[in-house]
Amino acid sequence: MNGTDKIADMLKVMMQGTVISLQAFIFTLLFAVPLAALICAGRMSKLKVVKYPIQLLLLIVRGTPLMLQLITVYFVLPMALSSLGIKIDRFVAAVIALSINYACYFAEIYRGGFESISHGQYEACTVLGYNRWQTFIHIICPQVIKRIVPAMGNETMTLVKDTALVNVIGISELLIVSKKMASSMANILPLFIAGVFYLLMNAVVAFAFNKLEKKLSYYK
Repeated sequence: MNGTDKIADMLKVMMQGTVISLQAFIFTLLFAVPLAALICAGRMSKLKVVKYPIQLLLLIVRGTPLMLQLITVYFVLPMALSSLGIKIDRFVAAVIALSINYACYFAEIYRGGFESISHGQYEACTVLGYNRWQTFIHIICPQVIKRIVPAMGNETMTLVKDTALVNVIGISELLIVSKKMASSMANILPLFIAGVFYLLMNAVVAFAFNKLEKKLSYYK
């Protein structure tokens, strides 16, 4: 096998790892964004029975390593659900752990966005005859979304890199595949290529959030 064939095979294997990383990223984002809204609502609730458990959840999730959370979900959740006949594979466990983790961070970003809106705007909407739903959808949300876009962009780019942590529960994502290939080839080229892949994925994320920020720039 010549050098060209070796590189082609290496890229093929690395692309398979990249697909796993992308799937983990997409599914996590898909579940974390709406889950964060629920956590944010609970965190801002005036009911202590709702607010305090959410605060405890946020403390635990943000105060412990994501790697530990992945391991915990992978080993504990299947045991808890085994009596119901529900089986959870490695990838599902990874997505659940990542979704909960990022939902908690997103929720605090949401909360910061909502709390940055002055109370006077709510009062003005009431004077103008808007009900609470109209005020939330047409006045508050557009401003909140604009204000949280930069922070959400940062967290989303971090998520791209954090998908590498799923290898701790045996998922062959991009980084672990690259490490194995670098070890077998005695060459750091696979690790360098993996870095380029991560950079390209984050370049796409950065581009998307920059476009969104420009689209919302009219709302000042």
